[in-house]
Amino acid sequence: MHVIATAGHVDHGKSTLVRALTGIEPDRWAEERRRGMTIDLGYAWTTLPSGADVAFVDVPGHQRFIGNMLAGLGPAPAVVLVVAADEGWRPQSAEHLAAVDALGISRGLVVVTRSDLADPGPALAEALDHVGRTSLAGSAALAVSARTGQGLDALRAALDDLVAALPAPERDARTRLWVDRSFSVRGSGTVVTGTLGAGTVRVGDELVVHRTDGTSRSVGVRGLQSLGRARDEVAAVARVAVNLRGVGVDEVARGDVLLTPRAWHVTRTLDVRVVGTVSASPSGVPGAGPVGALGAVGAVGAVTGPLVPDPLPSHVMLHVGTLAVEARVRPLGPGAVRLALPAALPVVAGDRILLRDPGSRRVVGAVVVDADPPVLDRRGSAARRAAVVRSLDGAPDLAREVARRGCMRESEAESLGIVVPPGDRPGATVARRGAWLVDDATWQVAADRLHAAVRGRADAEPIDPVLALEAARAAAGVPDRALVTELAVTAGLEVRDGRVGLPGRRAVLSSGAEAGLSRIEERLRQRPFTAPEQHELDDAGLGSRELAAAEGTGRILRLPGGVVLLPNAPALAMRELAALPQPFTTSDARLALDSTRRIVIPLLEHLDARGWTRRLDGSHREVRR
Repeated sequence: MHVIATAGHVDHGKSTLVRALTGIEPDRWAEERRRGMTIDLGYAWTTLPSGADVAFVDVPGHQRFIGNMLAGLGPAPAVVLVVAADEGWRPQSAEHLAAVDALGISRGLVVVTRSDLADPGPALAEALDHVGRTSLAGSAALAVSARTGQGLDALRAALDDLVAALPAPERDARTRLWVDRSFSVRGSGTVVTGTLGAGTVRVGDELVVHRTDGTSRSVGVRGLQSLGRARDEVAAVARVAVNLRGVGVDEVARGDVLLTPRAWHVTRTLDVRVVGTVSASPSGVPGAGPVGALGAVGAVGAVTGPLVPDPLPSHVMLHVGTLAVEARVRPLGPGAVRLALPAALPVVAGDRILLRDPGSRRVVGAVVVDADPPVLDRRGSAARRAAVVRSLDGAPDLAREVARRGCMRESEAESLGIVVPPGDRPGATVARRGAWLVDDATWQVAADRLHAAVRGRADAEPIDPVLALEAARAAAGVPDRALVTELAVTAGLEVRDGRVGLPGRRAVLSSGAEAGLSRIEERLRQRPFTAPEQHELDDAGLGSRELAAAEGTGRILRLPGGVVLLPNAPALAMRELAALPQPFTTSDARLALDSTRRIVIPLLEHLDARGWTRRLDGSHREVRR
């Protein structure tokens, strides 16, 4: 299926044309039919001569309903611009074309209607003059009469050519369906409709409804309908009605969005590049428009000349998809602004948006270039950021985004709309390290920091010359402890027992502690299970740091309760325990080892943990054979 929006001045025959093409009444409300004009969005569909299905989003033309018009244009990939032969170019013709231009919609048709009432030539020439200065330049143009049918066959053929040239949709992409209607169907519950621009929705899918207030909830897809028929799945691009479970009809509305779970970054701050101030003059006369943010702008937004100031008001209405929300404006510099949203929303770099001044008819086109922008907290940072924003084309670049952050999770990058190629080197300066994407320069700096920290530790604390993994992570400045082991390799370090140290560097005890440890080692060699008491350790000059260092070098084994033995004590104990009648008691073990309960109990538990012995009940164990 293909989706096309209509656009044009009020009462220029958009709905009549759609009805003539499809046989469906797009004006859904009695008030619209009574007043003879579209107030809200209308929908209809047909099959073209080629067999291609096309759905029309019929938008209102009256200036008072511009918000509804933008909700219809926002998700549409193509547009039919309608001008009446008997009235010619009018203010909303210019306003709608300005919106099309600001949204970057480059595929469409120019259709002059009511050619039975007046010569369509002048209206067609005037329309093409305006269109030629916008993103629709080069569009085909033709005249029709919906009343007599004149030109409709040619229009259907032109629509076939138009949809055949549309880019192939990304049907495997994540889903973001902007809701334009929400209603209830008896026996089915809540139904929402929208234009599916990318991805595929299937019955049984679990999605997230993200509301304009920033809240979200999980929902299930109970049923799907497209072009009036029930479907098991609907792939982009398509008009789709989604029957949801888990949400009430009053809990989802236009501007809300259905999302693939955990796949979208939500943000309250956007950096956007202004691509032109586009506004129809009250008269619709070419050249009567205001000066734009990127230069002099005519009635339909033709941009010429150098950058000139044209400040936005402090608050504007932001339109993206079907969403319209007030945003606070922070100017960064000519052609660049930062927008603060009232709630976190799933807007990403590359989104085309419209900024509308509610106090005037000015509409500003912009492209989001960063949905996760840096904090601006230094003098001159706004001006420097403006230069960056103006240089970005909207599509987020992997190397640039990773370099700015140093490293980022792959899932975070994908949620921001960044394409991450497969392989260990997804970018020229980016390496994939586990779940992280890391900038090469940042990695080397972190390795240098880690090496310096470990060497400093070894020089300052020869008794404990290593860093625990968490301390090593903090010293290197990396966000995840899982990165430390690989980083240590880059830094020429080694990881032993969860600690990072210089290769070959072992703990060095003071001369007094070394002498005390040697005395205890000699005693344990004579009587392996007579662990020293605390006062003996103190007299030997062996505090916690010295004992940890001795354990780190493999000279002692420490067990719970302050029990210190030689590393071979477990193996020696197993010789004696294996000779006992099986099973044996703790008392049997104490006698066989010539030791005390203070030492035997933690030793037996250590043997249990190693799988050498097995506890049978509260008092008996056996040696595992």
